[in-house]
Formats: sequence, structure tokens, C-alpha cells
Amino acid sequence: SNFSSFTCIYIEVLCVQIKCFHEIITIGYSVYHSYHLPWFRTLSWYFLLCVNYFFYGETVTDYFFTLVQREEPLRILSKYHRFISFALYLTGFCMFVLSLVKKHYRLQFYMFGWTHVTLLIVVTQSHLIIHNLFEGMIWFIVPISCVICNDIMAYMFGFFFGRTPLIKLSPKKTWEGFIGGFFATIVFGILLSYVMAGVRYFVCPVEFNNDSNSFQVDCEPSDLFQLQDYALPSILESVTGWTTVRLYPFQIHSIALSTFASIVGPFGGFFASGFKRAFKIKDFANTIPGHGGIMDRFDCQYLMATFVNVYIASFIRGPNPTKVIQQLLALRVDQQLHIFNSLKAHLTEKGLLPALEEAAA
Repeated sequence: SNFSSFTCIYIEVLCVQIKCFHEIITIGYSVYHSYHLPWFRTLSWYFLLCVNYFFYGETVTDYFFTLVQREEPLRILSKYHRFISFALYLTGFCMFVLSLVKKHYRLQFYMFGWTHVTLLIVVTQSHLIIHNLFEGMIWFIVPISCVICNDIMAYMFGFFFGRTPLIKLSPKKTWEGFIGGFFATIVFGILLSYVMAGVRYFVCPVEFNNDSNSFQVDCEPSDLFQLQDYALPSILESVTGWTTVRLYPFQIHSIALSTFASIVGPFGGFFASGFKRAFKIKDFANTIPGHGGIMDRFDCQYLMATFVNVYIASFIRGPNPTKVIQQLLALRVDQQLHIFNSLKAHLTEKGLLPALEEAAA
């Protein structure tokens, strides 16, 4: 079913996140030769667990509010979620302080910082990927595909036409590859968006349906995914002979996603290259023979996830009436009545409801 494929992606994101965390933390161990540090491995994984508990709990409460309100244990967990998360984190913090050993102070603080920065990079990003996924599968697939396409096309253009080096950190990257990849990714993004925007399965967000008591991925597609006519600029009109063109508005947004994937996305890769140089390693791990670790494959994806999340929040997502209603229904009856009366007075004042006197007459 639709929901089971969402669950699979959810679990995949979690597995990739855990593997990336493992790879970066392992580099920390090997760099600082810190195998003899007391408690350190246990604490690193404990912090990973705490941060995941916090983020995933927030997501579930946010998106499945009605389900959480109905189940008593979930309701209590959700009400005190932040307090429980903080208590768990504090436990880890105190365990760290208690584990400090005189001859390793500095090393232990290095590793404490290392763990936290890794958590910031890996867990926060994967949490944002999950958020994008809840907005609709298309917000997950198009950005990821754009990054992959850019990687491949930049390599192809660089291989055949590459002459001018782009950046010292990655000697094999060329300007020709960078520019060729940019144009190829824009075209790819527009085409892929056109194919996916017409399919409900890809564009509808995951929602919990109270009536059927199940999760569903079905909706009336929003305006973003309805074909519309756009007037062409006069230069393009003279070339193509068309005056208008039919597009999904999402295709125009896809240009922004492709542009980011081609121009800023590679900097995630350069950052990872710099990081590997700093610690004199070739790859993050050797999970995939010939390709290094999972982190080597996902270095550009992490920046992309943050961008998509910020983009949706800034330019796409408006107020959600369903969420407001759900929160209103969770209030006490007197609070609900107060809101009802305030809203009624406000609408009457605006002239959208007949005046109260007329209604009484």
C-alpha cells in the first residue's frame, strides 16, 4: 500500500543516518586513537538514541496529532515529550562528566564535541528529510534525483570536455563539468517533475484518516500540481512559435531545486573532500566496494534536504486548517466556546456573517 512504501523510506532514512553517524564517529576514534577512553562508544550511541527520540517524537506529534490524542500512553508521552527528551540527554551529559579521566581530559572533550557536531550534521538533516517526505513523496524524490543527476552529468561533461580545474579541494572537478551538469540537471528536473506532478501517489501528503482509522495518501492535488497556461517571454516565443506553454507550477519550483542541486549541492561534496584531507583518509569507510562509505555517497544530499525544508516553509506551505481544527478539538469545552464566540464576532464585524440582531429576529 502507499503507506507501507512511506514506512520503508522512513526506515531507510534511519538506517542511512545510523550508518553515516557510525562512519564519522569511527573516524574520530581512529584519529584520536581513543579506543581506551572509558564509556565513549556507549555514550555516543546513547546521544544518538536521545536525539532521534526527540526528533521523531516531535514529527509524530506534529503530523499525527489526532492519533496521538486518542491513545492514552501516546498522549502522555507527547505531552511531556520535550521534558522526557531533555531528561534523557541530561543523563548522558552527567554520565560523560562522571566518565572524565585525569590523563584524557582534552581528548574526551574533543570527542564530546565531535559527537555533537556529527549529531547536528547527520540527525538534524535526516529529520528534515522525513519532514519533506510528509509533504508528499515528490518533495523527497525530485531533490534526491536532481543531486544524483548532477553528479552523473558533471562527471560525463567533465570526462569528455573537462579542461579547466574548478577547485583545489577536488582536483578532478572541472568548470566544464560544473556548467554542463547545471544545464542538464535543470532539464532533468523539469521533465521528472512533469511526469510525477500528474500522479496523486507522489503529490499527496501522508495523513491519518479518523473515519477509516488508517493512514492514507490520497487528496485533491493542490494548485501546485494542476496544469496551468504560462505566457512565454518574447525571445522564446520567436524561437518556438508558441505563445503559451502548459506547465505544472511545481515544475517552476523544480528549477529552484535543480539550481541549488547543481550550484550549492557540490559544496557538500567539497566540504567532505576537505574533511577527508584534513584527516588524511581516502574515504569515510569501505561499506560499498570502490565507492567508499555511505557518507561518501550522501555528502551532497544533506545540504539539499535542508534547502528543500527551508524552501517549503518559505514559499510553499501556508496555514493548515486541518491542523488548527485538530488542535481546537483538543482544548477544553469552555476554551472552544470562547474561540467560537471570538471567531463569530470577528466574522460578523467583517460583514461575512449576518449581524447578530438580524439572526435573533
